[in-house]
Amino acid sequence: MQKTDFVKSVAERAGVSQKEAKMVVDAALDIITETLKDGEKVTLTGFGTFEVRQRQEREGVNPQTRQKIKIAATKTPGFSASSTLKEAVKGS
Repeated sequence: MQKTDFVKSVAERAGVSQKEAKMVVDAALDIITETLKDGEKVTLTGFGTFEVRQRQEREGVNPQTRQKIKIAATKTPGFSASSTLKEAVKGS
C-alpha cells in the first residue's frame, strides 16, 4: 500500500476528505520524525514503538576491490511491533 492509498483509506474510514486525511497523516508522520530526531521514542499502544537505534562502527569489505573498510557508527530508525499487532497479523 502506497501513501496515497493509505490516505484514501483513512479518509473513507474517518468520513473526512482526502485533503483533511492527508494533513492529519502528514502531521502524525512529522511528529514521529521530529520526536525520533530528538532521540526520544514514540509508543503507540496496541501498534508498536518507533525508536532510534545505535549501530556500532564495524569493518566491512568493498565488493569491487575486496579491500577492508571501516563503516562509521550511525543512528537508524527502528520499529518494534506490539504483541497486539503481531497477533493480528499472525491470525490473518
